[in-house]
Amino acid sequence: MDTEQPVIPTHIGFIVDGNRRWAKGHGLPTYEGHLAGHNVLKEILPVLVDRGVKFITFYVFSTENWKRSQDEVGRLMNLAVQVLKDDLKIIANHQARVRVLGTREGLSDKVREAIEEAEEKTKHFKRSTVAFCFNYGGQVEIAQAAQQCANEGVEITPQTIRERLYAPDIPDIDLLVRTSGEQRLSNFMLWRAAYSEFLFMDKNWPDITPADIDTIINEYAKRQRRFGGN
Repeated sequence: MDTEQPVIPTHIGFIVDGNRRWAKGHGLPTYEGHLAGHNVLKEILPVLVDRGVKFITFYVFSTENWKRSQDEVGRLMNLAVQVLKDDLKIIANHQARVRVLGTREGLSDKVREAIEEAEEKTKHFKRSTVAFCFNYGGQVEIAQAAQQCANEGVEITPQTIRERLYAPDIPDIDLLVRTSGEQRLSNFMLWRAAYSEFLFMDKNWPDITPADIDTIINEYAKRQRRFGGN
């Protein structure tokens, strides 16, 4: 007898929280937590693609994160370049396209070039899309879309806003996952999360394993989606 397969969410968004907390709990410098979180991302990305998730978004650096120490911000920028350059082959090997959502303002030429190169090299892949919300703020995204409508003389409606979000072809989030036990959106994809299912996990991001991906997908399959009309 065939085992019934779980319903696979089209788009999972991850708020990758708890890297610094994990480092502190292990008596390690903050940056070691970010490195551990980076390793987890590399490990679970192929699992998500193989499970059939078409859009996978990671919230990795918010517009508010600039308030952190100069040393930490600098290390995070270098880590972003590493992901977009050295780890790109992992994403490409799984025929996934890279998109980076956020404002380019304030980023160094090195980071901007890494973003542009990663997006260009993977633009022909169609198996999945891996999006990184980097230098990203949900309120800024919506405000910029509204301003673009105004500049174009277009009536501001939900549809015209939606068409002017970052990477408007990326659909709304089906399941939003936040690690570390915190239960808030923190300005992540406010528009696309309007009818998302939420899953808050007590684990810090560096403790997430491939087995957790099956747990996440199975939990989603139990949910009954509601969109206000039923």
